[in-house]
Amino acid sequence: MHVVIIGSGIAGVSFAEKYRSLSSDADITLITRENDGYYSRPLLSRGFSKSDIEQTIVLKTFDKLHASGITVVSGAEVTSIKRSDNALTVNGCRGEKLLQYDKLVLAQGSAAFIPPPFRAYRELFFCLNSLADLKALRKFRQAFLNGNLHPHWAIIGGGLIGCEVASDLAVAGDKVTLYHAMDRLMERQLGGEDSVLLLQVLQASGVQVLLNQAVQGFVKQHQKMAVKTDVTAGFDALIIACGFKPNTELAEKAGLEIGRGIKVNPYLQTSDKNIYAVGDVAELPNGKLYAFILPIRSQAFWLAGFLAGQEQNAWIPPVFTTKAKVHGFDAVHPYNL
Repeated sequence: MHVVIIGSGIAGVSFAEKYRSLSSDADITLITRENDGYYSRPLLSRGFSKSDIEQTIVLKTFDKLHASGITVVSGAEVTSIKRSDNALTVNGCRGEKLLQYDKLVLAQGSAAFIPPPFRAYRELFFCLNSLADLKALRKFRQAFLNGNLHPHWAIIGGGLIGCEVASDLAVAGDKVTLYHAMDRLMERQLGGEDSVLLLQVLQASGVQVLLNQAVQGFVKQHQKMAVKTDVTAGFDALIIACGFKPNTELAEKAGLEIGRGIKVNPYLQTSDKNIYAVGDVAELPNGKLYAFILPIRSQAFWLAGFLAGQEQNAWIPPVFTTKAKVHGFDAVHPYNL
């Protein structure tokens, strides 16, 4: 059986390695846009206080995956799924080709969500959703450090990622102003008491936190980036951290059922019997997206067992907790998941 996986994040790689261990005779092909190897996305938000992050973040090279019996097609884009032929159109360094599959696993993860009013200003800000994004941010920052300066950042979004990045930049010595539309930080994950504690921790690290902010847009003025609210303020750079959006476009184009993510049944199967989805991109029948490491890994291992004939029961979400990687912050109460 030829199993093709799209995506080289924790969902795709965990599935590929587990399925390889359970099915020694299967053909496994992993297709990815990435070129840097399999890396830890959660560590992206610690990419400024760790000087060697670009090396330590890589968990496994693609050559190592290939050596374990997994064919990796890197730097490639799947442009279409031809469901009637069980085939993919793949555009890579050698041009476009057709790749057949028996089973297809969609594990493309998610992209940074950019609110519609901000999309017209895309060339003015950074996002942090990939190692390529982190490298671009670090290169920009290094130009200031080379001149013995630290940049002043505006971060739009006081959710999990925004708070983590603000904390890490502040600890690394940069000036940070955090804009948040709501009246408290991380309101989706934290109770009121912990939001107050988080605010105090960030402020103590030097982050200026502005709540109840209706950001209207951005403008470049000379070498500064201005955030337009009731009072327009200028910064060296902007980072948008307003959450994530599952990468559903390919599945939608193929006619699969889409909601917030790619809709799957309790067996992680999409509306096509030969196509499965795991990780950030998979929307379970309860409407939930399990965008956290432990349930993503659980899905990947379960699906490998299911396709290898070793699992019969439906996938059940494990009990799990999460934690914000904000320097000096520990929530008193459990997170809302």
